[in-house]
Amino acid sequence: MIYSSLDNKKIKDIKKLNEKKYRDEVGLFLVEGEHLVKEAYDTGYLLYTIALDGVTPLIDKDTVYVTDKVMKYLSGLDTYPALMGVCKKKNDTLKGQHLLLLDDVQDPGNLGTIIRSAAAFDVDTIVISSKSADIYNPKVVRATQGLLFHTNIIVSPLEELIIKLKEDGYTILGTKVDGGVPIKNIEVSSYALIMGNEGSGVSKHILDLCNIYAYIPMNDKCESLNVGVATGIILYELSR
Repeated sequence: MIYSSLDNKKIKDIKKLNEKKYRDEVGLFLVEGEHLVKEAYDTGYLLYTIALDGVTPLIDKDTVYVTDKVMKYLSGLDTYPALMGVCKKKNDTLKGQHLLLLDDVQDPGNLGTIIRSAAAFDVDTIVISSKSADIYNPKVVRATQGLLFHTNIIVSPLEELIIKLKEDGYTILGTKVDGGVPIKNIEVSSYALIMGNEGSGVSKHILDLCNIYAYIPMNDKCESLNVGVATGIILYELSR
């Protein structure tokens, strides 16, 4: 069967996966393009594929075949792909000695970049506040380039968690330009690094819980860095 109508219930339900409320309700999300579909398949999160009529997915999963019109309707890209996938959400738990805590990071592109950096520099778990961008937002999923499936990520209130982590011996690292320590001078084993919101940084009540404040030394030409870039630099220094 080839789906050609935009009014078909199955097609409408797939389309609704672009909405956070519906993703949360059904526990599913979309990936677009062969690379992301393969990553989802290799890690066990892929449920079924959606393919253009005439395309044969090289993956042993059920496939929904659609016309170009339907694929364009389902896709969030200007140039729609030939292959998409419907995936189940992850069910990760907190683990490890190297943690990254995100305090209301709201830009999907930044969040995707941060997830990639965390995977590159051996972060064990990313903890995202409830007001941060949704990790299953299509823009976040695309920006991770598949590393979403290889990264342990949970959503949790930060304050109570930080108090518990301090009791368990983690060093809580905040970012602060004034009164901080250059990140290259910090050596810690078990840490929880906190990165803040694009506009306001780390919340004051969260900063007050930190053991150490770190900053990235820069020349006077640049006042601050994008949170995605800054997170990558700090994680690199911590992994050395």
